Amino acid sequence: MTKHELEDRIVRFASRCVNVCCALPPRKIGSSSFADQLFRSSTSVAANYAEAAEAESRKDFIHKLKIAMKELSESRVWLKIIGESAYVPISKLDDLIKETEELSRILAASIITARGRHANSIIT
Repeated sequence: MTKHELEDRIVRFASRCVNVCCALPPRKIGSSSFADQLFRSSTSVAANYAEAAEAESRKDFIHKLKIAMKELSESRVWLKIIGESAYVPISKLDDLIKETEELSRILAASIITARGRHANSIIT
């Protein structure tokens, strides 16, 4: 997967989360808070990935990817809360929850690769 393909996938993830936010009932207790939190965390994944792509150093790259991973974890939890609270049926959120896990694994692999390259550049 290329850098641009991954960016597009992350942007689609954020867009799908925004759609979930829009689907929440406006007058149900907590729904606006849930929508705000999911909106912020999911769009932050895309923003931090974009910043990582333009990182000033390998250390900065790793740091931005780690932030993106944290935001993915937060998004996953908000999606689960929304589903378990019956705001949106959990069955409709399963694919999106799985996507957070897949994207986290991809970013984790990128971090491991970047750390390995960093270690090799120190040795040579």
